Amino acid sequence: MWQPSERIRYQSSLGPVPSAQAVAQSRLFDPVRVGALELTNRIWVPAMVPWRANEAGEVTDDVIDWYARFAQGQPGAIVMEATGIRDVPSGPLLRLSHDRYIAGLQRVVEAVKRASGGKTRLLIQLIDFLRIRRRPNPETFFRRHLVLSAALLQRAGLDPATPPDEAREALLSLGPARWQQVLDAADYRDLQYGARESVNDVHLPHVASLPHELPELFAQAAARAKQAGLDGVELHYAHAYTMASFLSTTNTRSDGYGGSLENRLKVPLAVLARVRDRVGTGFTVGCRMLTEECIDGGTSVDVSCQYAVALAKAGMDFISTSRGGKFDDAKQPGVGQAAYPYTGRSGYECMPSRISDALGPFGRNRHATQRVRHALRAQGLEQPVVGVGGIHNFAQAEEMLNAQVCDVVGLARQSLADPDWPRKIRDGHASSVRVCEYTNYCEGLDQKHKQVTCQLWDRQGMQAPGVKKTHDGKRRLVAPEWSPIAVITG
Repeated sequence: MWQPSERIRYQSSLGPVPSAQAVAQSRLFDPVRVGALELTNRIWVPAMVPWRANEAGEVTDDVIDWYARFAQGQPGAIVMEATGIRDVPSGPLLRLSHDRYIAGLQRVVEAVKRASGGKTRLLIQLIDFLRIRRRPNPETFFRRHLVLSAALLQRAGLDPATPPDEAREALLSLGPARWQQVLDAADYRDLQYGARESVNDVHLPHVASLPHELPELFAQAAARAKQAGLDGVELHYAHAYTMASFLSTTNTRSDGYGGSLENRLKVPLAVLARVRDRVGTGFTVGCRMLTEECIDGGTSVDVSCQYAVALAKAGMDFISTSRGGKFDDAKQPGVGQAAYPYTGRSGYECMPSRISDALGPFGRNRHATQRVRHALRAQGLEQPVVGVGGIHNFAQAEEMLNAQVCDVVGLARQSLADPDWPRKIRDGHASSVRVCEYTNYCEGLDQKHKQVTCQLWDRQGMQAPGVKKTHDGKRRLVAPEWSPIAVITG
């Protein structure tokens, strides 16, 4: 992963242990309305992909255990992982692309209600993504994937009438230095990084038709979520995926769905409209969006504020912010590996580690999130904003709310480190919270599509009865159980 030139080591901390009075008076444990929902508190567990579904994209017992364990901490809301809306193979990633997935999600809903005592609301994040291929070895690329053209052969000094197999071998034999000279930019990128589709590839029929297909695909998935008993959906308009790519200032489509800000908004607004038509007003529909893309020529916070206002005016129930996480500046993958959108500078901005620059890893998205919220309020829009970014203790969370940075506080890595932290703080056990160290151990597992765990607990109690372990048997799949010894009431 990319690292800043400054190498300042930061230390997360428990922070001041709040008194019972401070907790009772805190905004963090105040209820809040999010669309049709009333959350019991303002603690939000954002979507994290744990790689616990099966290859068919179905809910497994491990998926149920994962979400039930977060629910035991009784946060106000949990957002289930990015879940595919297309009925296509996508590995151990959940799907909601067919009615056959509804029954599995119903099991998750029931488990979360049971584990939280009915105090935690459950939403699901819906995602679409375009095709990405692994970086090929040169032999495979030139002999199988490269499309030959007369212009390419001429640049290589070959007769356009050269037989294809002979031409491919001749191109392969040119070597790396000449490849960069004779291949066009797109082919050279595919050789170096693996082929990756973009919303700008309107020469591909299935990419050109995205504006007409995506609204219905999202609407069908949202309707299935509602049928499964979930409390709402979060439309994934962030990071490196299709919807964020339509919003990106790098979207240069000339078919009316790119270029200007208004054109870039057309597909996201159409998706929201179709989803709302399908699920009605009594079902919460929000989105995850970027405050900043953090790439050269990418979307700025000024533009994102305009997006947030337009989406809220169109009826989006909440805005959950993130930043970065783009393919555009991803690190070159090894041969046989796929590019990972959290390895460049934008990826670091999304998931900074404890080794950081002067800005530090905690609250990196704070200013931009506050800008988005203020933009909404200036237009008289009251939709809650979910703020994230290295928040890991009560004092930080409370300050974010008091400073009007956000209305709900999202904690991903901290919730993974200690799923019980909301209960521990609320019930007088804040001193026993297990604090995330921001080593990005979990992110490293995600990059390899391994079952995500936390190094602070995944080796504990390995021999305890009933402990489920990862495929390699080396790590436990959920955090150890916690039971309070005493409750502070004074």
